[in-house]
Amino acid sequence: MQRAKRWNIAPPDPAAQDLASRLKTSRLIAQILLNRGVREPDAGRDFLAPSLKTLHEPAAIFNLTAASHRIAQAIREKQRIVIYGDYDVDGITATAILWHAIRCLGGAAEFYIPHRIEEGYGLNPDAIAQLCGNGAQLIISVDCGVTAIEPAQVARSRGVDLIITDHHEWRHQDGSTSPLLPDCHSIVHPRLGEQTPGYPNPHLCGAGVAFKLAWGIGQAVIGATKVSAEFRNFLIDATALAALGTIADVVPLQGENRVLAHFGLSGLRRTRLNGLRALIASAGLTGQSLDSFHVGFLLAPRLNACGRMGHAQLAVEMLTSASEEKAREIAEYLDQQNRARQAIERKILDEAIEQVTRNGWDADGQRALVLGAENWHPGVIGIVASRIVERFHRPTVMLAINNGHAQGSARSISGFHLARALDACTGCLETHGGHEMAAGLKLHTARVDEFRAAFCEHAGQCLTDDMLVPEMKIDALAQLQEITLGLMGDLARLGPFGHGNRRPLFVCRNVSVVSPPRRVGKTSQHLQMQVRQANQCMKCIAFGQGDLAEKLPPGTAIDIAVEPSLNEYNGRTSVELEVKDLQVV
Repeated sequence: MQRAKRWNIAPPDPAAQDLASRLKTSRLIAQILLNRGVREPDAGRDFLAPSLKTLHEPAAIFNLTAASHRIAQAIREKQRIVIYGDYDVDGITATAILWHAIRCLGGAAEFYIPHRIEEGYGLNPDAIAQLCGNGAQLIISVDCGVTAIEPAQVARSRGVDLIITDHHEWRHQDGSTSPLLPDCHSIVHPRLGEQTPGYPNPHLCGAGVAFKLAWGIGQAVIGATKVSAEFRNFLIDATALAALGTIADVVPLQGENRVLAHFGLSGLRRTRLNGLRALIASAGLTGQSLDSFHVGFLLAPRLNACGRMGHAQLAVEMLTSASEEKAREIAEYLDQQNRARQAIERKILDEAIEQVTRNGWDADGQRALVLGAENWHPGVIGIVASRIVERFHRPTVMLAINNGHAQGSARSISGFHLARALDACTGCLETHGGHEMAAGLKLHTARVDEFRAAFCEHAGQCLTDDMLVPEMKIDALAQLQEITLGLMGDLARLGPFGHGNRRPLFVCRNVSVVSPPRRVGKTSQHLQMQVRQANQCMKCIAFGQGDLAEKLPPGTAIDIAVEPSLNEYNGRTSVELEVKDLQVV
């Protein structure tokens, strides 16, 4: 049975009826928009019909103009450009965006992706020295580098310009709130310079920053704010790569991020990139309309698997220079890697859960979890950390221990800022970096217990009892008769859904169970039932709640928290309710 949840039901907004009338939509849709902070009709129309015209000018990002002109110079002078990327989906897609942009503008670029296990996250001094020694004249980092003080010094000492593009947390000067930044040509970061007044979208991911930089390079090459028609077409195509990075990196799907995701998801279906077509085919999705679920659970894991199980260089090759045949071969290999990753993930997850229960760390007083073992694969522990957070709703650090060192991945819950938490434990750590919800770290094995104590102590100071109970944010109370096929069409316009723009959730009060619920699924783990309210009956499915079947006899009055979905069977489409939680009245 699922963990008990807190229902946080948004109060009815008095402005809902007027907004619904102005937008010619339903009360429920208007209430959802108001819950998302959309109060004006024009903003509502933009939300329901996203436009690329609402994207912010790239020059608004701190240092982007200077970086664009330096890269344009390198293109004109045929300088040797190296893109230094990260090994996750965000870094892979960011690398591909800049590689294609530079090529489209008449230049050429190489790419370098560090090995997750052998080199770890981010810029490293040895790799920078190697690139400089091999003749690089300009190095551009994507999705990493804002904390790379020493690697930047290496590039500077070799006389090689380094441009850092990143969106992660930076370090601070000792005892100060001032940023401690690498000494390099320029740092392009959507949250730097935010006091003056800064970029309107501080939540760009690495691929989003790369997309904006590509746009800026196109402007710098032509010497005007309007790019060439050919490059404009490239940018529209590149939204598909930006959408992959944006959704996979779990940044808020709001404002500009949502626009990029919306158009990028549409672009994935008709993409001309060999690599994207091969990736989509390997997931069995050719010709289908794609949404954030397909990206998050089917496409992104395949790209990530390469970096987790081996080397992400292949994934970047697939999205850049690979022929159609080579892209297909790589995509098939990624599929195999993903299957291997899934098997390892299941084993580590079982061991991690056993470690929690054996040590009593699932007790109410436990504010955070730090788990580790010598046989855990460092490329998979981040995914398992997410699964542990889902199960126990605690900030979780997973450590893969090997040769006296522990490499870690951390995932968080709402309201607990991971990067700042690791800053508070910095005395125990060799390296660390990340953002609010996800982070990476490395430490000596001898300091694991010390780190666990420090991390859990910090969590104890920051987290309240309420924050440790999973919260369900409910958009509105709804009657069964309001949840129609017409409403489903309007709900679809609110997507793409993800972090910061969750799927709408409704509560239907005092519905009654019509007939005996049935257990369904291979192991009878799910619950299927029909409910009635007044004269309206609807079919419901509650995943993972099969053990409730005997506890809900016909006639039982319940409140249900539901996500409506479409069910197609024998050519007939109907609305079905996915029950996320229920309470007996």
